[in-house]
Amino acid sequence: MTRAATLAEIAREAGVSTPTVSKVLNGRADVAPATRERVEELLHQYGYQRRRGSSAPSSPLLELVFHELESAWAMEVIRGVENVVREEGLSVVLSESAGRLSLGQSWMEGVLSRRPTGVVLVLSGLDQAQQAQLTSRDIPFVVMDPAGDPGQDVPAVGTTNWNGGLAATRHLLDLGHRRIGMIAGPRPMMCSRARIDGYRAALETAGITVDPALIREGDFHHTSGYREGLELLRLPDRPTAIFTGNDLQALGLYEAARELNLRIPEDLSVVGFDDLPVARWVGPPLTTVRQPLTEMAEMAARMVIDLARGHQPATLRVDLATTLVERSSTAPPPKA
Repeated sequence: MTRAATLAEIAREAGVSTPTVSKVLNGRADVAPATRERVEELLHQYGYQRRRGSSAPSSPLLELVFHELESAWAMEVIRGVENVVREEGLSVVLSESAGRLSLGQSWMEGVLSRRPTGVVLVLSGLDQAQQAQLTSRDIPFVVMDPAGDPGQDVPAVGTTNWNGGLAATRHLLDLGHRRIGMIAGPRPMMCSRARIDGYRAALETAGITVDPALIREGDFHHTSGYREGLELLRLPDRPTAIFTGNDLQALGLYEAARELNLRIPEDLSVVGFDDLPVARWVGPPLTTVRQPLTEMAEMAARMVIDLARGHQPATLRVDLATTLVERSSTAPPPKA
């Protein structure tokens, strides 16, 4: 069938009543799982999309979804979204996927019942079926800092991670460092891979062979910066500088250096990524790549609100620029 199907036609094909299809559309829990799945498949198959104004209006809520909420990084994102929703007279609903980069059906059912104005997903992603569910209910969504490739037709706001990794490593090269380590984030994350690629490109452009032993995988938390930092700093030919995939891992690296009686920056130079507020106050203040988290969150929130109003963005993919912020954690390498 090429034309749009009505709810009655979908109900007839699914072998259920029209009110049951309406319950599925509205995220009601009192529908058998098998029935819900069959109706969802038909809604997706026929490309059903609820017309604006054809049902109860959306709630004055913006759904903000994190894969985890336990870091200062998340607070910068929340601040940016709050800046926008405050002006728009909306409220924010926070959700967390408990560290998973994909969202379960229970979350989806909650969203469908709340009927928010829009959804901003941070690092998390939606599979095709979930995208179809939101689309059929006319609930727009935007992905901020996507963990993977969100797809060409999914609105997304990111940052220039590759350029950031390049700039961080070039800064260390310009200071005279040649043995430069990296504590990256999780490899499955697109932002982490881009930062590693920028690091590699800077070394290769400078004619320096990339040493796999100097690249370690962390998880963007303080503990992995400490753990992987100890491993790197205990190498017989340890690096004189380390670029970490984010500021929290840099703080863990600071702890590892203190434990081994290494001074920053006299014995070890450190560059982070994010420019969280703590980067200015740690001792010594951290040289880092500024990721404009608050601005990214503001843009994602404005984009999803515009979509809810029927305004299509000029482009579906926006990457805001990163900037190297030089402070006191980097210096020329110690003389032999």
